[in-house]
Amino acid sequence: MSEVLALLQSMYPNAVTALHHKNPFELLVATILSAQCTDERVNIITQDLFPAFPTSFVLAKASYDEVAVLVKSAGLWQTKTRNLIKTAQILVEKHGGEVPRTREELEALPGVGRKTASVVLANAFQIPAIAVDTHVFRVANRIGLAQASNPYQTELQLMEAIPKENWIDAHHWLILHGRALCKARKPLCDRCPLASHCAYWQQSSS
Repeated sequence: MSEVLALLQSMYPNAVTALHHKNPFELLVATILSAQCTDERVNIITQDLFPAFPTSFVLAKASYDEVAVLVKSAGLWQTKTRNLIKTAQILVEKHGGEVPRTREELEALPGVGRKTASVVLANAFQIPAIAVDTHVFRVANRIGLAQASNPYQTELQLMEAIPKENWIDAHHWLILHGRALCKARKPLCDRCPLASHCAYWQQSSS
């Protein structure tokens, strides 16, 4: 485990979230938009969305059509439009316009599940958490860092296996590794420095 983490750190030393944001509110909005949508697409959307609705107070007063026209290129844009407006209204009504810092309060917001809450906790507030998206789920289970059939069990196993001080970075390392080498359809095992430590490679090469 420690060797795998050390290799990942050396491969991706400056790993951070790919979602462009300047504050917790922007990160929350971007992460809600990122469900079934690429980070690249979200960043294009938020170039116009953030200036139009820079705070929860402004977004809370927006109409459906005003938001929809800006997020229409995202998957599930109708639901996301409603969730963004309602989330902003809850932030204003219950949290003074600020993004809450607890998992329970975050997951009570429309469009915010466990993964989104973990992303916000880790990247906005530096509160240790491991968000398990499709990349993290695939890579962790391929390598052998986890042996789980669903994202939640994968998260629990990673939290147990990885030192807490590495949770935030490890999340980014696994995502970047999934994008760069450990691809979904055809992993580039012949180019991967982790191959000798990888359960998937050992099975496929035997």
